[in-house]
Amino acid sequence: MAEQTRRIGLSLGADICWPICYEALIKELDLAIPMGKDTLKFEVERVNIEPFDLQQPCKYDVVIDRLTHWYHTSREWIKKSIVMNDLYVFNNPWSLQSMEKHTTYAAMMRLGFPVPRTWMVPPKSYAESADLQPTLKRYAKLFNLGDIGDKIGYPLFMKPYDGGAWVGVTAIKNRKALEDAYDDSGTRVMHLQAGVIPFDGFVRCIGLGPQWRCVNYDPDAPLHNRYRMEENFLSAEEEQRLKDFTLVINAFFGWDFNSCESLLSKGEWHPIDFANACPDSQVTSLHYHFPWLIKANIRWSVFCAATKRRPNTDLNWREYFDIADKDIPFNDKLAQYVKIARKRFDIDEFEAFCDEHLGHLDAVADKYFATDAVKAAIREKVEALYPEHEFDEFTDLFWSRIQSWREFEKSA
Repeated sequence: MAEQTRRIGLSLGADICWPICYEALIKELDLAIPMGKDTLKFEVERVNIEPFDLQQPCKYDVVIDRLTHWYHTSREWIKKSIVMNDLYVFNNPWSLQSMEKHTTYAAMMRLGFPVPRTWMVPPKSYAESADLQPTLKRYAKLFNLGDIGDKIGYPLFMKPYDGGAWVGVTAIKNRKALEDAYDDSGTRVMHLQAGVIPFDGFVRCIGLGPQWRCVNYDPDAPLHNRYRMEENFLSAEEEQRLKDFTLVINAFFGWDFNSCESLLSKGEWHPIDFANACPDSQVTSLHYHFPWLIKANIRWSVFCAATKRRPNTDLNWREYFDIADKDIPFNDKLAQYVKIARKRFDIDEFEAFCDEHLGHLDAVADKYFATDAVKAAIREKVEALYPEHEFDEFTDLFWSRIQSWREFEKSA
């Protein structure tokens, strides 16, 4: 039997804590996976930013990408490597680049998802250009913003059509507030979206490959408390519903790693924000849930590398649209969407692979997340974000929450 090495690249920006833990756990696992007549070993390397020949080979089998949504050189290297070298990357860089929130809303509405009513309005002001005034004079139709607000109903939310991290999001309670917020919106193109009121639950479902975690979420809390620590706060039916939403959305857009925010109102879950294809990965936000993320990253990346998974460059939305056009209840449509998504993520093959080759991951992770090395990684991230007088407080807080996770996992 020959020994082969599978190489996993980490394309990183300001990430600190999760790559430290990912690299250390891969090393602790010391994987030697039989594959046919060969034995597979795994190496992890951080991807450098440097000039590249478009025809140069790529040494990685898989790249976990945390950078290309904003750093163009890395994005174009990844796109070259997919096209030229069949590199598997999560997430799909073309989809991440082009599928802003506007597209995701429209697409999931087409599929029948209960997305709140949403309008787009032209920007309040424009950056001057040679053709701007003739274009606006000929084609820009005057509209009454207040009338649109009345059609949608209050409260509503004004938010950038391509936004993220809650930037530019405003809760609107009446006509006057809508007009004021629009006046302040500048050149941004905005959505007006009906508020889901009242709501009884706010959940962020994190999806990584064929793995999901539903987290009770509080967007009004400070960053370190938004991801709450409750376990088993959903019924089995509710959890499955949110997992199905996330699985279908991720498969539809070619996202291996994404999170879907949904609100529960009058017994129905409404997806309100699900174009988050570079979601929170730091211990300073995930804390209690941070070890789950590391383990999920390891399972999916090792599976993709070991099986030489190839990128899906054809999203084939028509499969979904043909189902969407059927005159059947949404639940029946969703079940058919899930079948497509499960096939796209090779879920049966993935689960069998993990059972056979990664059964020891939980025990190794439990031991690792009790080490001083993890506490040092937490400290390094805290020192990058917090003032000096809070270093000890927040290092201890996040460390204690990880230990709470360990205790729960043992009891479960």
